[in-house]
Amino acid sequence: MRLCYQVATPDVAIADSVTAYQGPLEKSFSDLASFGYQGVELMTLNPSELDWDFVKHEAEKNGLQVVLVCTGEIWGQLGLSYTSPKAEVRAEAIRRSREIIDFAAHLGANINIGRVRGQYCSELTKEETENYAIAAFRELADYAAPKNVQIALETVTIMQTNFINTLAEGADMVERVNRPNFRLMMDVFHLNLEEPNVIEAIRAYSPLNIHVHLADNNRRYPGHCGLDFEKILGTFKECGYDGAFCTEIFQIPDMESAAKGAIGHLRPILDRVYGV
Repeated sequence: MRLCYQVATPDVAIADSVTAYQGPLEKSFSDLASFGYQGVELMTLNPSELDWDFVKHEAEKNGLQVVLVCTGEIWGQLGLSYTSPKAEVRAEAIRRSREIIDFAAHLGANINIGRVRGQYCSELTKEETENYAIAAFRELADYAAPKNVQIALETVTIMQTNFINTLAEGADMVERVNRPNFRLMMDVFHLNLEEPNVIEAIRAYSPLNIHVHLADNNRRYPGHCGLDFEKILGTFKECGYDGAFCTEIFQIPDMESAAKGAIGHLRPILDRVYGV
């Protein structure tokens, strides 16, 4: 079990909306290690612009494990998705996702699928959208499998997409894709908005879960607002989860304060719950 922080690679445009530590990787990794983090999740856009060996070396030098590479900015900064009505857009989204899978494999990490899955739209029927998504998920899972990369499908609030919002919908998609390396991930911020009961949702769908995002109910650092992280993390422990917990939060009031605030709240809870 590792407590991790999201880090944007230098190819991601710096913006206040980015939910990750930003800047030169050597500084990001050094800062987060000094705060006590044990791993990182990378947010990337164009891995081909990066020196993959340098990224791996800098993480290892700071004692950080890269646990996951996220695909969100393929949608967030480029507007690409697997379910676009335009074939060339779908193809480019898949091509970039394959590149991220290669990058993750080099780092010994997994990837997630969030907003890049796209959404229902008036140009396509519901069935067409779902079929495009399933075809993309299967293609990427089959590409990732021999590279020992798992794909974590993230359920996302209706405020960001109208496609696969709840864990029940995510579990149904996992079943339809039917690939052993295609699973779910749980983002507590999204669960709090979409599930009737966060604790019961965690219990019900933990067998499919391979990664966890943590944020308070205002998407600031945990401990900043109203979620009971003692209960949430205790439930993950009860369900047998021993993977990474990674923050995905707004960098408010600034990156350093957010990172320190998150670990200041979460580390004592994790120590009590997991006894590490």
